[in-house]
Amino acid sequence: MPLNRRKFLKKSAVTGAGVALAGAAAAPARAAEKKKPGRPAKRYSLTVMGTTDLHGHVFNWDYFKDAEYADAAGNAMGLARVSTLVNKIRQEKGRRNTLLLDAGDTIQGTPLTYYFAKVDPITAKHGPVHPMAQAMNAIGYDAAALGNHEFNYGIETLRKFEDQCHFPLLGANALDAKTQKPAFPPYFIKKFQVPGAPPVKVAVLGLTNPGIAIWDKAYVQGKLTFPGLEEQAAKWVPKLRSMGADVVIVSAHSGSSGTSSYGDQLPYVENSAALVAQQVPGIDAILVGHAHVEIPELKVTNKATGKTVVLSEPLCYAERLSVFDFNLVFEKGRWTVESVAASLRDAKTVADDPKITRLLKDEHALVVEYVNQVVGTAKATLTTVDARYKDAPIIDLITKVQEDVVKAALAGTAYASLPVIAQASPFSRTSEIPAGEVTIRDLSGLYVYDNTLVAKVLTGAQVRAYLEYSAEYFVQTAADAAVDTEKLTNAGGRPDYNYDYVSGFSYDIDIAQAAGSRIKNLTYNGAALDDAQQFVLAVNNYRANGGGAFPHVAAATEVWSESTEIRTRIAEWVTAKGVLDPADFASVDWKLTRNGTPVF
Repeated sequence: MPLNRRKFLKKSAVTGAGVALAGAAAAPARAAEKKKPGRPAKRYSLTVMGTTDLHGHVFNWDYFKDAEYADAAGNAMGLARVSTLVNKIRQEKGRRNTLLLDAGDTIQGTPLTYYFAKVDPITAKHGPVHPMAQAMNAIGYDAAALGNHEFNYGIETLRKFEDQCHFPLLGANALDAKTQKPAFPPYFIKKFQVPGAPPVKVAVLGLTNPGIAIWDKAYVQGKLTFPGLEEQAAKWVPKLRSMGADVVIVSAHSGSSGTSSYGDQLPYVENSAALVAQQVPGIDAILVGHAHVEIPELKVTNKATGKTVVLSEPLCYAERLSVFDFNLVFEKGRWTVESVAASLRDAKTVADDPKITRLLKDEHALVVEYVNQVVGTAKATLTTVDARYKDAPIIDLITKVQEDVVKAALAGTAYASLPVIAQASPFSRTSEIPAGEVTIRDLSGLYVYDNTLVAKVLTGAQVRAYLEYSAEYFVQTAADAAVDTEKLTNAGGRPDYNYDYVSGFSYDIDIAQAAGSRIKNLTYNGAALDDAQQFVLAVNNYRANGGGAFPHVAAATEVWSESTEIRTRIAEWVTAKGVLDPADFASVDWKLTRNGTPVF
């Protein structure tokens, strides 16, 4: 059976003795296994499959559109498809010669995962088994690394999910804050039998993202700490080798770029998988996660040994499956990795596994019914199509809801007299709330993340700096240059979710100017902004805790926070109103200009 958290913690105290005994017993056995002259060396082929950033996608279904998933590239997604791919590979290679891993971000991301965390929670007495646990158990995963989004619903939900999984959730750098010992199993070891030779011992080290300490601070502060991946890999890989591991694989919820979205708020790199490969000797391959990019194969040279470490990252949402093919040879009494090659399998090339469809059809139907509940009526169609570069009423809806929630929460407090402003980002380029009946599905599609609301105090000067930083999202465009809206945004690779509207002000963003000097005509209540004036910013928890590295907000005084999702607050607001009328929330507060002339 796989080693679960409790078994690992019980056994960890005697690991040292176990290693010594194993080493003593293995030495004469290995000496006896020396190959006879002239006889060819024993060889073994191992195939390791991996997914990452599943984000609750079991089926090729878009709950926000109530239709089969489709994108411009023709991709298909979902664990039901992955199950078919896995079955094919196991048939080709022999199930006993394969390993199936995941690199994290499993239980957050769709209405399916939200439903079983909040509407019919797995933590309730006699509650359901999480659909992701059911699917991954049925497919036969061997181990999964913890992702940062595993912590979005709190530690209790994560622990319940862990108990429901028939495989370990690994996190060598998820430590108990008091003891500084692993709070989850750091590793998983599996032996593969080889006829006429000693078994091949494969160790999988799981590493998660240090950013959890920022992004889910409300849940983990004082309970868990998350040191850097390189540091913990350097600690654990030699231990795994000393325990007799012939192959060491890392499943890392960390991208390969070497960059961090949180600036210098943490001394640890967010996307450090390639750094781990480069700096830590003894690793053969790394399953990469977190970054939502597709990397069929990336070869990194380890600085200390000169050996090649092979990395692969499958596309998120179960759209791809990474496949590592290992070739090993038994020489001089030990197994050695001769070669590793990585490639990807595409979910769109296969059909759903009917076993997974049958297993979870009832849960899927429940969630479809839930998201299609009508909660109000819209007087006009609202869309995010132009929201990246034009002030769109649909984003004003988010800021209005956040303002109202925070104003009500602060009533009667010392902060009640401060004006409330709010931030929101254009998360999706395709969200639409149609005129007529409005459903939970429509509103959920507007706010696709499970963010919660926080209130922070900022000065006018800090708001100005915040807006300048946000405006770096736009590509500098000369006054006489043609404007291509497809090339106007995402400067420096900044994603849409790291561009913020801020309500309550009027301002221009002059994109002809260099970054840092773009905010013009910034006014509040019709007058130039007073840099000393104080405001309460209604902000999502990702941004409040430093996500996106926006200035001042992480260090600002926090005066209120809650655990109810902003998405739920939007649904409640619309339900209470009954009618969604842009006149209640929409206003044109900002516009793009070039040397003072409006772009649109």
